[in-house]
Amino acid sequence: MKKLAKVALQMFTGVCATVTLCAGKAMALTVREGAEAARADDMPAELIGADGVFTQLTNVALYIVGAISVIMLIWGGLRYILSGGDNKKITDAKNTILYAIIGLVIAILAFAIVNFVLNAIGSVTVPEAPAE
Repeated sequence: MKKLAKVALQMFTGVCATVTLCAGKAMALTVREGAEAARADDMPAELIGADGVFTQLTNVALYIVGAISVIMLIWGGLRYILSGGDNKKITDAKNTILYAIIGLVIAILAFAIVNFVLNAIGSVTVPEAPAE
């Protein structure tokens, strides 16, 4: 009885998955039209490229990381100034400054790499078929 219930459940799951996939393909045009209708005037239509969504999202994320690195650099400098000659505090402040500089360099390199890759992907065009 348990085996029969297990087989029935597997068949039911398979049928549901098939129906979902077929309905998804049938509704694809409707979903695309809905997405275009929901897009605001200033929203980019492309996902990649100079004005694409991915470029904007990665730029914002990398600006945030860069800003945090600069803030930590300032914080480390203040800790260094206010250490009062204590070797442990001086070492902690130097480590904060070092890690902030490393974070800033990584953020700048990530910004350059991401923009290079997204622009390279955005400039790829599909060749047209030759005319006969």
